[in-house]
Amino acid sequence: MLNRWRFPLLALVSACSSSAAPEPDAPNTLADVSDVPIDGLSGADVAKFNEGDALFDLPFRAADGLGPLFIRTSCGACHAEGSRGPGLVQKMAIVEADGITPSADQSALAYDHTVREGLAAGATTPITPPDVAGVKVTIRLGPSVLGRGYIEAVDDAELVRLEAAQAARGDGIHGKIGRATFASVSNPDTTFGSYQQGQMVLGRFGLKSRIATLDDFTADAFVGDMGLTTPMRPAELANPDGLSDDQRAGVDLDLEHIDRIAFYLRRIAIPRRVGLTERGAQLFEQTACAACHVPALRTRASYPIPELAGIDAPIYSDLLLHDMGPAFADGMTDGGATSQQWRTAPLIGLRFDRTYLHDGRAHSVAEAVLAHGGEAAGAVQAFQALSQDDQHTLIEFVEAL
Repeated sequence: MLNRWRFPLLALVSACSSSAAPEPDAPNTLADVSDVPIDGLSGADVAKFNEGDALFDLPFRAADGLGPLFIRTSCGACHAEGSRGPGLVQKMAIVEADGITPSADQSALAYDHTVREGLAAGATTPITPPDVAGVKVTIRLGPSVLGRGYIEAVDDAELVRLEAAQAARGDGIHGKIGRATFASVSNPDTTFGSYQQGQMVLGRFGLKSRIATLDDFTADAFVGDMGLTTPMRPAELANPDGLSDDQRAGVDLDLEHIDRIAFYLRRIAIPRRVGLTERGAQLFEQTACAACHVPALRTRASYPIPELAGIDAPIYSDLLLHDMGPAFADGMTDGGATSQQWRTAPLIGLRFDRTYLHDGRAHSVAEAVLAHGGEAAGAVQAFQALSQDDQHTLIEFVEAL
């Protein structure tokens, strides 16, 4: 399957890669670019990074195994330039009259909770919200993938430590680890983990923290967003037309696809931050923003990418699930998360965003802050209690991330 682009891939790099890679030993000093490799990579690894970047942006066709149902045709369609969106996913759930609580009866959603309207390989019937009472439809924007290798590298012990520390807080901030079932078939390459299908894992990826590794994240996106099966996710998704395969017979993509995309994702840099003032950091801490958006977490010393091993990763997240209040409820129990729980969004490359929160409902950082509820209600009150000058200083600090 790789033969379609194996030979012309070097040409694709200039066409599809979001930015020219620096020389292997040159620091990524530009503050206005994203989607570049971490510092310290060899020339060979920079070339592999660019190759993965090009594959990330390459649209798939029906002949490649796209479908039968799909949401987008490429990874880059949901994560342009490595940032969030413009692609989005619509989720649906059957909820009780309160609009929050998932109904015990979800049978009206015969094909799970995701709207899929793209058709290929003979499919004629999209998956759309049923015309029944209690259907709640919500939006999730494709999250940024910048700095995701840093997130994968965070030591599990850090999540356990933070969960315990927050349980002892008196302000209601009580994050929970997103414990979820490893849904993929194991990757034979155990360099980055040796999870077995059905094993309980500590999640850190996905808006509700249901995925633990970037190869699983990749396999999940291939089949869930594009209908592309892989050895890690070999089964086509159930669909209204009862199609069990597509125009490419059997498994659509091989493990090399997963490994090449995961290689790229693990080595995307955190864009250099400019304008993080000491006063802004103080206010970030004072208002309890830093309680959930923890400025840095320690990575494990054994992480296989030396540049990311045993460091303080500046991800601005605790990677825990928090109850964000009824306004954020989507009516779904996704992985180990409840309707109102969401993983703390890592504040990486925030300055490249134009909308905020998981569904883009906020059009400014201030609007996003004020929309926080549930466990974050106290932080909102602390923000509102600041002087206008201090509010401005804090917003500028966040906007510089």
